[in-house]
This record gives sequence, C-alpha cells and structure tokens, in this order.
Amino acid sequence: MSTTLKAALWMTGAIASFSSMAVAGRELSAVHDTFEIMMYRSFVGVLIVSAVLTWSGGWAQVNRDRFGLHAIRNIVHFTGQNLWFYAVTLIPLAQVFALEFTMPLWVIVLSPILLGERLTPVRVLAALIGFAGIMVVARPGATEIGIGVIAAALAAFFFALTTISTKKLTGFASVGCIMFWLTVMQAVLGMVASFADGVVALPTAQTTPLLILVGLAGLLAHFCITNALRIAPASVVVPFDFVRLPTIAVVGMVLYHEALDIWVFIGAAIIFGGNYLNILSENRKNRVA
Repeated sequence: MSTTLKAALWMTGAIASFSSMAVAGRELSAVHDTFEIMMYRSFVGVLIVSAVLTWSGGWAQVNRDRFGLHAIRNIVHFTGQNLWFYAVTLIPLAQVFALEFTMPLWVIVLSPILLGERLTPVRVLAALIGFAGIMVVARPGATEIGIGVIAAALAAFFFALTTISTKKLTGFASVGCIMFWLTVMQAVLGMVASFADGVVALPTAQTTPLLILVGLAGLLAHFCITNALRIAPASVVVPFDFVRLPTIAVVGMVLYHEALDIWVFIGAAIIFGGNYLNILSENRKNRVA
C-alpha cells in the first residue's frame, strides 16, 4: 500500500471523527450545555487515556513538569472547544468547518510573538490570503455576522493558541503526559463551569451514547491526523483534510436541510490556498536545508 493511500485512510478516519463529533454536539445541545458536553467528554477521555497508559506502561511519563504551561494550554483549548460546540448549534456545519481551517493561519501570525519564529514574506502572504477567505465566508455587509460566526472564528484562534502551547510542551513532556493532563484538567474545568449555575443535566439513555461518541471522536480524530502526518508530508495530508468541508456540507444538508452556500466553499478554498502556500514554502525550505 502506498504512503499516500495510507495517509488517505488515516484522514478518512479523522474526517469521520470530526463530522460525527459535530453532529453529536448539535444533537446534545437540546439537553446539555457546552460545559456539560465538555465535562462528560473529558470523563470519557480520562478513562481512555488512563487505560492506554496502564496497558502501555506509560504512567512513568506522567509528571508535573511545566504544570503551569499544561494549565494554560488546557484553559485555551477548553475555551476554543466550548466555542466550537456552541457554534455548531447556531450556524451551518460547513461554515463552522470553513472558519476552523483558519487555525494554521493564526499560528503563522502568533508564532513570531509566542515562539520567536521568523515571519517570512510567504507566511505574511499566506495569512493575508487566508483572512481574505474569512471575509468571503463571513461576507460582512452582505450578511449579518451573528454570534455563531464570531464563536467559530474565535474557536480557531484559541485552537491556534493550543497548537503553539502544545509545541512548547512537546520539548518537555511525552504525548501520554500531555493527553493525561488534557483530559484531567478539562474534566475539572468542565465541572466548575457546569456547576456554576447550580444546574447540571445528567446523561440520559439518549444522550449517553452521544457523549461517549464525542469523547471517542475527539481523541480518535487527533490520533488519525498524527499518524497521517507521521507517514506522509503535510503537503499530502492537508488536501485530504480539506475534504472535511464538502463532507460536512452534505451531512448538514441531509440531516438538517442546510443549504449548500457557494460562498462558504469559495472562501474555504481561498483559506486552503493560503495554508497550502505556506506548507509548500516550508517543504521547499526543509529540502534546501
């Protein structure tokens, strides 16, 4: 089996996971608020990560080094994920996914500030192209920019902060350690946020399978992407990730009768172009080095 085909299979798993998580999140919103979804999702994550660490003998990797950075990473990720779940209840799923594609562009903008990386002309151009795509997706002036669009855009920003803090952490902590504190800290954050109003909806026979699905899908999606990137360059993997958009657009049309908005596809294509330009530039730079 070729490397490209293997990467495609891994990305198929990621696309299915992200899509199922979006649908499950929307269905759960009728009973649970986003904080409760995150709390129960994290409970599932703690069980899965603990089982994997026990099975693999990886508990020795879990430590409290850079505990403050773990906390910052998980606070920003918790914020971004809550905004994402909130957005999928308000706007078409395709629009949420299109705006989520801006995450790598935010990384380009924030990396010089937070990681000290050089902002090259190509990176600047890629970011400008991507943000032009945001304008096409949101179309300010032509349509009202509602809270759902703002939530989706902010989610991408917080996901970028998560990526940057994760990159910092990988120099000091194993994947197992990062995932353990991710699930534990977000379970605690979810409980605090859920109990803040004094009302917490318990899982029902109908919502329990969906909550388990959200927990599994979140971990599986990132596992699939990691494996795809491990065996193939980003320039091969990213085009497969873009298939998420038409996939979720069809899902939204079939399940929720959401119209296929051509401007969302045009804007997403522009955003993809900015991302891909940066990836090609980085690949070329690495080959020269």
